[in-house]
Amino acid sequence: MSKGILGKKLGMTQIFSETGKAIPVTVIEAGPCIVLQKKVPNQDGYSAIQIGFEEIRESLVNKPLKGHFQKAHVKPLRYIREVRTGDVDNYQVGQEIKADIFTPGELVDITGISKGKGFAGSIKRHGFHRGPMKHGSKYHRGSGSLAAKGPARVFKGRRLPGHMGAERVTIQNLEVVRVDAERNLLIIKGAVPGTRRSLLVVKSAVKGK
Repeated sequence: MSKGILGKKLGMTQIFSETGKAIPVTVIEAGPCIVLQKKVPNQDGYSAIQIGFEEIRESLVNKPLKGHFQKAHVKPLRYIREVRTGDVDNYQVGQEIKADIFTPGELVDITGISKGKGFAGSIKRHGFHRGPMKHGSKYHRGSGSLAAKGPARVFKGRRLPGHMGAERVTIQNLEVVRVDAERNLLIIKGAVPGTRRSLLVVKSAVKGK
């Protein structure tokens, strides 16, 4: 069964296993989320639920969205996302989804916007090798030759310096270590994309065993 929830990255820490091994973990404030709409194949062409997260003032919402929230009988929410699922019938509009939909040991895929690095050179951005560092080289961290002499142009797709980061990234098969349903917290093994307080989408692992 595919399931998902929205959350915010709170930061990283470490916990210790029963054997005393230190495990690096990310703490995520997951939900509570509200089901706003159900998508069904005969009407929309696919199965999914639309969920919202984090209440906001009504003055921050435009009229079309205000009507959408009123139809679902919920307060205005900051984030709205869709989660594909085959069991739409198990959800009801207005239903609350909490962190306890996941269990310790379960594998999840987490999607977020990676940290922006600004303008970066080809060595930092693409992992190019640098040139010789001795005195007479005059070529240390440049991009090197760009194209063959004949075409006299740079081919499309050439890896060059440019804007790095701030992209949508999904990390697959991350393990749920602990679930704190009372405080709506998910403790995930390893690092996840994004800065502190950035939005994350946590879904059941597509390739997980």
